[in-house]
Amino acid sequence: MIPENEIQNEDHQDDDYGDEFDFVEAYDETPVNDDLLLPENTAVSAINCAFIGVGGGGGKLAKAFLDIGFNKTMLLNTTVKDQPNDVPAEHFLLLPGADGVGKDIALGKKVLIDNGARVEDACRQEIGNVDWIFVLAGGGGGTGSACAALHKPITRYLDSIEATGRVVYVVTKPTGQELLNPTIATNYKSLLKDVTKYPHIVIDNEKQLHLLRGKIGMLNMYPSANKNFAKLFSQVLKLAAEKSPIQTFDSKDLERCLKTPGRIIIGSTVIKDPYKQDLGAAIYSGCHKSSPCPAPNNNSKTGVLLLLLTEEIANNPDISKRLESGFSYVGGRAETLFSGVYVKNKLPGLVAIALFGGNK
Repeated sequence: MIPENEIQNEDHQDDDYGDEFDFVEAYDETPVNDDLLLPENTAVSAINCAFIGVGGGGGKLAKAFLDIGFNKTMLLNTTVKDQPNDVPAEHFLLLPGADGVGKDIALGKKVLIDNGARVEDACRQEIGNVDWIFVLAGGGGGTGSACAALHKPITRYLDSIEATGRVVYVVTKPTGQELLNPTIATNYKSLLKDVTKYPHIVIDNEKQLHLLRGKIGMLNMYPSANKNFAKLFSQVLKLAAEKSPIQTFDSKDLERCLKTPGRIIIGSTVIKDPYKQDLGAAIYSGCHKSSPCPAPNNNSKTGVLLLLLTEEIANNPDISKRLESGFSYVGGRAETLFSGVYVKNKLPGLVAIALFGGNK
């Protein structure tokens, strides 16, 4: 029979193992509250990405990506007054320190810097593991124009999870009328200076409105412009995930373009008559003419040309020759050209999507 005091000692040893095995929990990861994680993206994308809208304009553009299935989207702002309608609370992060910044970019940067750790924690707890983060902001305002102040905490977050991508900025240029205001013009120039060394896309609001005038009423002008851009950009992300029996544009091609420092230009066009003699010129000029981005001022470092065509067009040998010359023409405008050809049904014609990176 075991003495009672020995039984008590054994029980005590089970409860307190001393420091012999204290290393067991030392390497455990800090637990992430799965209840806070945003749902996975339902939009198809070749890269694992998230979107962060900063300020009023950036939040509205971010909502357009949220609406099409990029669920890993957060809206950051200094006031709830700019929270778009129908955005669930879990996608909105209110930053304390000011109830709006009144177009004061210095105050905007201070608030964002002061809340850098909060934003980094939100990325970790709500976005989770992604490789790429697209920061969306409107030029001219105080909060959006200060968005580059978040570059360090967001990059630190990506580094901490060993992400393979980086931060890409998508910023809007105010209209010509808005730029007559000295504060708006100064804020936009400051934003452009801050992001110019990183991969970034500039959306020209004046050009967007010009393309939409007469087609859409004023109330829906900006929502439609945001929706169109989100669908255009998401199509590139989607096509890079698809196989093609002709020519494939893959995720590595896409990543190289997105990693190229400088301005990225994206546009699309429809060629109703694919028998054109100057098909390459028509594709190139059409994509730039209908692009929401300012035109390039020099040859690009990288280029992407994606063609979507019907099976009938794909089987036409004469058009195939013209497409080859079209790739050569567009390829002459970029140091490195990536391309993809996809067969789709119910197209309005030959659809071309072009993306050029590394512009000044």
